[in-house]
Amino acid sequence: MCLLATGECSLVLFRPAAAGSSSDMEINKQENEDPLPKRVIQRDTDVTHLHLARRGLTYIPDLSSFSMLRCMWLNNNKIREVSRASFNCCLTELYLQNNDILSISGALRHLTCLQVLLLFNNQMKCLEETMSELKNMQDLHTLSLYLNPFTQDPEYRQYVLHHLPSVRFLDRKGQRGSKGKRCTDGHSDDRENPSVPKSIIQFSIMNWTGTSTSQWNHLDDSSKPASGILTVKLR
Repeated sequence: MCLLATGECSLVLFRPAAAGSSSDMEINKQENEDPLPKRVIQRDTDVTHLHLARRGLTYIPDLSSFSMLRCMWLNNNKIREVSRASFNCCLTELYLQNNDILSISGALRHLTCLQVLLLFNNQMKCLEETMSELKNMQDLHTLSLYLNPFTQDPEYRQYVLHHLPSVRFLDRKGQRGSKGKRCTDGHSDDRENPSVPKSIIQFSIMNWTGTSTSQWNHLDDSSKPASGILTVKLR
């Protein structure tokens, strides 16, 4: 399958001809020259989701003509540079993880509607430059940057959250006070979850004053205190 493009009312699949045919050779030649063969997509304005993952791309084709594009998959390629002209400003989800991107400076700042951005496992080294590019994304709530060189900085996480207060999930970890279910590493905080039953500590104390001794008259001793067990439960 060469390309998957989905629109509001359309799902277009393009499959090459059988291996070894002249048609297959022609298609492969077209793919090397243009990652977006013209016959794959009937109308650019119908496309809302575009999948170009795992195609060995070294650059991002110009996608600005897809005015209705909302979700873009370009992960698992060999992309090194990102151009501003690649995306329209209405994009809400962008997947660029597992590439060789060195910088996003000047390429994404116009994407003010972006909500999800995955950029992990790339080669970005300047954290300040990256934050400057993302600072205008007021709706960005999910961001992944781990496995980039700048994440080795011990202050990396605090720096990102300070400059991007809208982010609720950074590198697959949720923030306190974020809306919806918090993403954790498998540990839960029972104090913030009233549905989790609280543990109960119980201990008992024997009232030894009521225990019979050899000095008491067991047949008739009405002054003898009654024995009993005191039980205490703590939550």
